[in-house]
Amino acid sequence: MTDANSDVKDSFKDGSLEGFSYFKKDEFESDWEKLVERKFGRVYKVKLKVLRETCALKTTTNDYRNIMEISKIGRMKFNYLISIYGICKDPPALVMEYMRKGSLDNLLSNHLLMWPKKFQMIHEMTMGMNFLHSMKPPILHLNLKPANILLDDHLHVKISDFGFIKWEFSSKTEFIEHLMARGNINYVPPETLSQNPEPPGTKYDVYSFSIIMWEILTQKRSYAGLSMTEILIRVSSGKRPGVEKIPEDKPPECEDMIGVMQQCWNQDSRSRPPFSKTVRLTEVLSEVLKIPDTFSRREIRKRLPEQPKKTADSSDDSSIQSLLVRKDFNSFKKVVRKEHVSMLFQDNNSLLHHAVAGGDRESVQMVLNLGASVNCQSVKGYTPLIVAVLHKFYEICSLLTDCGADVNLSDGDQWTALHFAVQAGDDRATRFLLDNKARADAKEKDGWTPLHLAAQNGHENIVRILLRRLDSVDVQEHQSCRTALHVASIYGHINIVKLLLNKGADIDKQDNNQSTALHLAAEEGHFRVVRLLVNSGADVNKVDEQSYSSLHFAALNGYTGICRLLLSKGIDPNSRTNKNWTAMHLAALKGHPEIILTLEEHQGSVNIQGKNGWTPLHLACHHGQEEVVTGLLTAGADPNLAEDNGWTPLHLACNSSSFPSVLQLISHKANVNAQNNSQSTPLHLAAQLSNIPIIKALLMNNAQREMQDSKGCTALTLAQQCNNSEAVELLDS
Repeated sequence: MTDANSDVKDSFKDGSLEGFSYFKKDEFESDWEKLVERKFGRVYKVKLKVLRETCALKTTTNDYRNIMEISKIGRMKFNYLISIYGICKDPPALVMEYMRKGSLDNLLSNHLLMWPKKFQMIHEMTMGMNFLHSMKPPILHLNLKPANILLDDHLHVKISDFGFIKWEFSSKTEFIEHLMARGNINYVPPETLSQNPEPPGTKYDVYSFSIIMWEILTQKRSYAGLSMTEILIRVSSGKRPGVEKIPEDKPPECEDMIGVMQQCWNQDSRSRPPFSKTVRLTEVLSEVLKIPDTFSRREIRKRLPEQPKKTADSSDDSSIQSLLVRKDFNSFKKVVRKEHVSMLFQDNNSLLHHAVAGGDRESVQMVLNLGASVNCQSVKGYTPLIVAVLHKFYEICSLLTDCGADVNLSDGDQWTALHFAVQAGDDRATRFLLDNKARADAKEKDGWTPLHLAAQNGHENIVRILLRRLDSVDVQEHQSCRTALHVASIYGHINIVKLLLNKGADIDKQDNNQSTALHLAAEEGHFRVVRLLVNSGADVNKVDEQSYSSLHFAALNGYTGICRLLLSKGIDPNSRTNKNWTAMHLAALKGHPEIILTLEEHQGSVNIQGKNGWTPLHLACHHGQEEVVTGLLTAGADPNLAEDNGWTPLHLACNSSSFPSVLQLISHKANVNAQNNSQSTPLHLAAQLSNIPIIKALLMNNAQREMQDSKGCTALTLAQQCNNSEAVELLDS
């Protein structure tokens, strides 16, 4: 979110990008959190003081002029592209949208993705890239890799770092060296490695996309274990990552997706389909596997453990372990001996772990009879019972508990077998474990209970099962202090919210930000959940630690229906945050004209002044929200109200080069000769930015050429300093 600058006048002195903000270091909270550090820059998690918005600040070795160019590209708004809010000079950096789930690079190694989610991610990548390539001229990414595919709270894709790499190299060799330094070599197409002097085109990105497709489908790193030289040789000779690495449980539609991938990595770049075609193909495949929205919002909190693997010392097909891997249980039972039971394999998996993963009850029984420890744990802490639960081997689960398996023994992250059963939505295993005295309120390392997991993932039946075993449903996890009701409200699981309320959940309980379930549901746009909470007695006027109400969140995010509902329940439309912002300010800032009208209909003030005297109209003009400007003026906003530094909305519209807003303001009697505290008029600002249409509009409406600012400059003087002959001619006539 862009910030209504705490010292607007000073930031404008730097000269504004059209519709962009300049940020200063002191506009951010002091506790910067470093997220990524690479050779070419760092990424920090920062928080704006004024609007409490968390942003990402990306420093880069590019010079300041290049950062400005990149940020101009970043002005484009599209669902599947990262938003760039502005630039910072100290340090030179881009201020960008913060993506809480990080990059695809981290996700692929830490989460187990369902096939519909994989298909959705692939399709959303094509949407973003198709948008970039549809520009005239096309915007090439040239840096497409999992680290630059970012994910929001619901694992939706946003592409970042487009525009960072341009063809400004003396040779392809220099270009390749640059890519190697960035760690991009896996995603470089074969034609880049040839002697052809032509610079890269759109098919470069198509190839990079195909390798990322393979990594999403397999959840493995392409060319793992190969050196850069080996990768270059393989790619040049037409070899690609093996499709046999794609898991066998793939749906039938995956064959078509593989076909798309293989077209995209064709050795001949001319045969690769453009994104305009790929986006249609992936859309069809994604729709076939599409799952309900509540399902697609699932966040896997932890990647499930894989089946125990072979190690180098057990690669002999006659080894005791390999018999279990091949499921040759008859041979295994003939040769297994007591001395085998003490053997340890990769990650300290025991023979019992492997026997359980094999799924043959008699083999498990035999290993136990030979003295195996039923509660042995691997390096990561997985017990044989956890392995059996994950594979849904219910008879083996029963056998293990009969032999003394501790159902509450947890792994290294303090996940018990019950956590895994609940996460997987396994009703039968959940009942079985609870019947065998599993603790229903067990906490993993972050304080999440099985009820939190079930509430997050929408496992309604499991919530019912757990509620019968729990005394309290208001247990809070450690990091955010959220209860299961908070989690269910965030993810929009209305039936689970009902169950929790019926069990006595505290409807107004606050998390560590003092947010209630109503705040969280309103922020995410879950209308039905908001309605249920309000009708169940939630306090609509309760505010969080920054004095944000649920109305503030709904207005900020553009949820008109929720705003109407809350206003009908008596919420104060003019309540202020700690920074003096109302819901009207936030709706204006983010460009939601329909919410402006809704708030105005319920006595929301259009002229209310917030921090530094800014009205909603000031914010809308500064951020180029032209529809909001029209709506506010129609609703009676005062076009001549000045903020603390003397800036009127017309000053801000001129400074943001928003020509339609300038015309709207003039038509509503804005004073074209108003002077701010530096004695600058709108004409001074338009001349400084050399905006010819705005200069003409101001002059046609009696703007005075001879007025001087505090430095004695007229608009003509400023135009001459900018060397803009057309502006000089207009102002000198």
